[in-house]
Amino acid sequence: MKLPPLQTVLHVDLPRYAGDWYVYAHIPYSLEKGKVGTLDRYVLRPDGKMDNIFLFRRGSLDAPLEQWKGVAWVKNKKTQAEWRVQFIWPLRMPYLIIDLDPEYQWSVVGYPNRKLAWVLSRQPTMSEATYHGILKRLALQGYDPVKLVKVLQRE
Repeated sequence: MKLPPLQTVLHVDLPRYAGDWYVYAHIPYSLEKGKVGTLDRYVLRPDGKMDNIFLFRRGSLDAPLEQWKGVAWVKNKKTQAEWRVQFIWPLRMPYLIIDLDPEYQWSVVGYPNRKLAWVLSRQPTMSEATYHGILKRLALQGYDPVKLVKVLQRE
């Protein structure tokens, strides 16, 4: 059964979205497996793009902090909720902001085929009520919430 396209939020205020986001939970893929204490940092650039810095530790919160540097840009200028992200040339990945707290304290990033998702939070922790609400809305978008795994963070 073919699912309808993911629905992004109506609008993202990029300066407000910029900054640090802890990866609270995700559907892990090969490059993220074994990484803990993960954080995405978005920095607006004068050219309209964003630096996308992925910070992480391998296997333990006591492991050295590492980072990968990428670039992101807005694909949908009207909503600013659809981006492309590139860490390795020429691979460009869709980045769809499909759920966003009105106060910009958490965000959910989806992937068109629903094999990837990220729950991001400004804090390393999140209330269970907030997280369960996010999971319910992910299910309404065609995701299997059971596939999401919480990422170990330092509290």
